[in-house]
Amino acid sequence: MIIFARSPGSNATYYKSKAPLDPHEYPSLELSSLDTKMLMPKPSLLDQLNDIAKDADSQLVSATSETDIESWRIAYLGRRGELTLLLRNLSSLPIDDRRIVGLEANRIKRLLEEKLSGRQKTLKEAGHSRSLQEGAIDVTLPGRPVATGRLHPTTRILREILEAFTSMGFSVVEGPEVEWEHYNFDALNIPNDHPARDMWDTLWVDWEDPSNRGRNMLMRTHTSPMQARVMENNEPPIRVVVPGKCYRYEASDATHEWHFYQVEGLAVDTGITFADLKGTLYQFAKRIFGEDRQIRFRCDYFPFVEPGVDMSIDCFSCNGKGCRICKDSGWIEIMGAGMVHPNVLQGVGYDPKKYTGFAFGMGPERIAMLKYGIDDIRHFYTNDLRFLNQV
Repeated sequence: MIIFARSPGSNATYYKSKAPLDPHEYPSLELSSLDTKMLMPKPSLLDQLNDIAKDADSQLVSATSETDIESWRIAYLGRRGELTLLLRNLSSLPIDDRRIVGLEANRIKRLLEEKLSGRQKTLKEAGHSRSLQEGAIDVTLPGRPVATGRLHPTTRILREILEAFTSMGFSVVEGPEVEWEHYNFDALNIPNDHPARDMWDTLWVDWEDPSNRGRNMLMRTHTSPMQARVMENNEPPIRVVVPGKCYRYEASDATHEWHFYQVEGLAVDTGITFADLKGTLYQFAKRIFGEDRQIRFRCDYFPFVEPGVDMSIDCFSCNGKGCRICKDSGWIEIMGAGMVHPNVLQGVGYDPKKYTGFAFGMGPERIAMLKYGIDDIRHFYTNDLRFLNQV
């Protein structure tokens, strides 16, 4: 039988005996209330457990962040924590001692885990409250203006142009920016030896035709190739507008860019005349520039139309009197147009004796420059917010 006795005025002492001790035989010993049927371990292991519990408790209270909490968990409950390392020494104790130390260690471990959970909850609630206080809105403060975006001027004028023509029954179609030489030149009445090819400096694509048919690829110089593509795949009547980007190998200046937008228009049917072209473009100009604008048509040359014209409006700056903007002519050109050339119609399988049509093309940036008073086309592509916020 094992008796735990404490001598008055001294540290605890453990006695081991095979038979019960008679208290009357040991008057100087004061028996404890511990189970006298069990072997008690050395007091140093229990003391270490109690010390670990006290230290862990005090350090947990001082933890103020998730990082501190995690460091505390690793230090006491981790695989190499103090409590874990102490439990590994249980194998060196007698069997009865292991039971007592193990029970006490498990009790302390559960207690520390409960305190850890409680501390984590407390810190989380404190952080939530702090966030609410920091994010609180002072309703007495004046409102703050919110910066809003807007459409790019090119996009805006493109939409205005397309809306003007769709309201007149035209459909919007788009085509490839990388185009075959056939559609960019040949199908538009511009053969290889035609001098009109010199009107554009073309950006050619470095590509070899695997079919050995001699096809060349390029960046389209205008949106007119869609005339042939649309007519090849559709029967009249046709009324389409084609917006898109074009590319030319030329230097940039106030009125020229190597990449720019263009809107192409095409109408083909029986009985279409030059009067239909004039009426359509007249209505467009009135809608974009205002009812008081004057319109002028003059003869011009384009390989894929015959006859060809350029369309001008009276100068919005001087009202036709002559100024620097219109070069003292009183007029500003806005687009080229004309009746579709019979060779173009015949090239896509249309009978030019039965069908006629008109085509036109314009640069949206130029339209925007005229409408908003912009003096340099390069402003559209500089991404300068000072410019974009003014338009």
